[in-house]
Amino acid sequence: MESAKEMAHGQKPKWEGKACAELAGAKAEQVWPFLEDFFGLNKWFPTLHTCLPVEGVSGQPGCVRYCAGFKTPVNSGDDIINWTKQKLLSIDPTEMTFSYSIIDGNVGFNSYVSSVRVVPREDGCNIEWCYEVEPVEGWVLENLDTFIGSGLQVMAKRMEEAVSVGVATDISNN
Repeated sequence: MESAKEMAHGQKPKWEGKACAELAGAKAEQVWPFLEDFFGLNKWFPTLHTCLPVEGVSGQPGCVRYCAGFKTPVNSGDDIINWTKQKLLSIDPTEMTFSYSIIDGNVGFNSYVSSVRVVPREDGCNIEWCYEVEPVEGWVLENLDTFIGSGLQVMAKRMEEAVSVGVATDISNN
């Protein structure tokens, strides 16, 4: 049911969620470069086979990536090739955070906006992924929570492994 505020402003209610992954032994400064590479999401997100630049420079606000090949909880058995175009809205390397929106696609995400942040911890770091989107036809919020949450867990594991074999550079050199 829509709130009075939403009805008065013609806004649809939005789903909101947050996923978090803990990375043990991987410093935030080691993990951030993986996420900062906006056109490199396919290296980390499970089942995402394609992530290509559409416009702009990776890591610069306004750049757009095309992502395809991922499966969602709704169509995991179908032969549909899911795709989205995602625009980087903001990025702050000092705070290790960025936000992006889905501007086109065939998965039914309208008004999707997400922010991703790396949070330093004494024994590693956390990756936090917050998102909001208008309700998606054929989905329930738990589908989106599962999709993003499980995807983030796989990303974190892959990033931990990359750090452990020296793919990332420790910029502090300590």
